[in-house]
Amino acid sequence: MVDPMSAGLARRVALGAQGFGSPAAGSATSAPGLRQLTPLVSKLALLQIDSVNVFERSHYLPVFARLGAYPKAELDRLTYGPRMIEYWAHVASFIPLTTLPLLAWRMDDYRASALADANSWANANPRMIAWLKSELAEKGPMPASAIEHESNRRNGPWWGWSDVKIGLETLFRWGEVVAAGRTRFERSYGLPEQMLPEAILAALAERSFLGGAGGAAADGAAAVGAGAAGLARAESMRELVSLSARALGVGTVGDLADYFRLKTADALPAIRALEDTGELLPVAVDGWGRPSWLHRDARLPRRIEAAAVLSPFDPVVWRRERAERLFDFHYRIEIYTPEPKRIFGYYVLPVLIDERVVGRVDLKSDRKAGILRVPSAWIEPRVSPADHPAIAARLATVLHTAAAWQNLDAVTPTLPLRGTFATPSPPP
Repeated sequence: MVDPMSAGLARRVALGAQGFGSPAAGSATSAPGLRQLTPLVSKLALLQIDSVNVFERSHYLPVFARLGAYPKAELDRLTYGPRMIEYWAHVASFIPLTTLPLLAWRMDDYRASALADANSWANANPRMIAWLKSELAEKGPMPASAIEHESNRRNGPWWGWSDVKIGLETLFRWGEVVAAGRTRFERSYGLPEQMLPEAILAALAERSFLGGAGGAAADGAAAVGAGAAGLARAESMRELVSLSARALGVGTVGDLADYFRLKTADALPAIRALEDTGELLPVAVDGWGRPSWLHRDARLPRRIEAAAVLSPFDPVVWRRERAERLFDFHYRIEIYTPEPKRIFGYYVLPVLIDERVVGRVDLKSDRKAGILRVPSAWIEPRVSPADHPAIAARLATVLHTAAAWQNLDAVTPTLPLRGTFATPSPPP
């Protein structure tokens, strides 16, 4: 039986699953700490990493959106501590350490794809790969910049990586090295046996047809057989889709697959298996026009109270097609768009007020001047003009909180302010 669900309830379920509107969100009398951050990050299942630092790095922003101002050092303690690690989940992401074995199949796929390509960098540089592993074994975890080798020089601007960096990133994808933290955002690398507890190493080996993190399979590993590998892969897919469904609350096949960047062909059998167990409940969401599923443990909020700016890489909006379904909000990031062709601005963040995305605001932390600059601010055309003043006031409060969180002294619109929002008012 497929139960109907209104678009409004689906929207509230999605926001509630993402940690908005819960009693713990923003209610603490003191700044949120690990006690609040840990369950929130567990609920989200991952934090996407991005190098852009115009306002703040993306992985800090989902927590700010849900909990308000918090000490970033507390999130650093969590993400760089023993309970989390970095890997390719949605894209480069911080994930709970226990999730890493669920991605062993991805490590296998990356390795198999590279080695099957006769023209790949990996096939052309086996000695470099072996040398990098021996270097880490001898000297311990380190960033690419600390490795002394004649080929450790950039091959061009931007992403013109040296062979050392390419080799480390290749091994990182394969799971033969793992992230060992970041310093000034530069990733360090270590061998799995240097960084991971025995239980995680064992779980990786169990889930990998190629022998788990740390290297290719032993001579007899192929005897495991394609059947066992397929079972491990299918089990991982079910667990990943389960995590996705809990984080999303309600979603389509595409939504559930996209959270961990699964192929639809892998996600759909997992969805059906979880439906058979009763974990996923089929629903027909008004206006969605496609099969959807509700997680059985999802909250069904009657209302959502929230006021936040969202990172472009926040799970609420990172899948643009889902954002349009949930919020009637067409959103594209314009970082890589030439300035004359930008419509809204360079680093534009969606504005969430209660259960609706009502606008977007371009933000820049001018740390030298101590100012949070607002080059442009836009309100969505569908928002009633009668609601503009209240929305502008709530946005102003969010921006002043954001400025204080960033250790900035003021919020300053760039005049004349581009956009359709009123100039943010002073904080109450």
